[in-house]
Amino acid sequence: MVKVVITALLAVCALWANNDLDRANRLFRQTDFNGALEILTKTEPKAGPVYELMGRCYFMTGEFKRATEAFEKALGLEPTNSNYALWLGRSYGRRAETANPFSAPGLASKARRGFELAVELNPRNLEAVNDLFEYYLEAPGFLGGGLDKATALAEKINQLDPVEYHYALAKIAEHRKDYSVAEDQLRRAVDLAPKQIGRFIDLAKILYKQGKVQEGEAAFAQAEKIAPNSPKLMFARANAYIHAKRNLDEARVLLNKYLKAPLTADDPPREEAQRLLRQASGS
Repeated sequence: MVKVVITALLAVCALWANNDLDRANRLFRQTDFNGALEILTKTEPKAGPVYELMGRCYFMTGEFKRATEAFEKALGLEPTNSNYALWLGRSYGRRAETANPFSAPGLASKARRGFELAVELNPRNLEAVNDLFEYYLEAPGFLGGGLDKATALAEKINQLDPVEYHYALAKIAEHRKDYSVAEDQLRRAVDLAPKQIGRFIDLAKILYKQGKVQEGEAAFAQAEKIAPNSPKLMFARANAYIHAKRNLDEARVLLNKYLKAPLTADDPPREEAQRLLRQASGS
């Protein structure tokens, strides 16, 4: 009888936890990260998905130390979960970016280990492979990075997604400051995925970087045809204008519109848009 009661209570607790997780996920998708955290911190028992969502909320609010702590707990409960390892690596990476020069190298190495573990646990986790590629491309050799490692990993990306492969080759070319090759690779990505707005945005960015303003505008216009009210496009276009020091009035309009748009967790944070807006306003 006691076993039956305990089993029933555990089932009820699990149901409550799942309901809490569903509510918190809805708030997360609406970018109400603090509201999601308020639910999650009270949720019991805390299984891996609860800690994982807590970590992503902390990540989105810039509390990267708390994010790493949450992802460590999630991974401790589910040590074979590739996505938990990926987010742990991302959180350590952001900590490294914001740390002092003494702490940054150790944190960067932990980020690399997180990405490598994520790929080891699931070699077909494209997000993890892409993040590890970016790390290898940008990090110096003494932190485990290197162009040779990035190039080798790009070939693995080709097996998973040919479009991402061309994007990876473009990043390698851009790293070498060979912008014409980067442009060619991004045009190939556009040809393979003509309905993906991000491909036109990537192309527009490299065109602007080369001073090919009219071609960059044409790429942005193609992206607008695919998704006219895309917040991601508003942000990218404003960012390109500000860095090119042109159309600053339009950049401000776009950023103000972006700040009022219903953003998701996949869009750049509002704080970054506010920073750009200050830059465009000369403050």
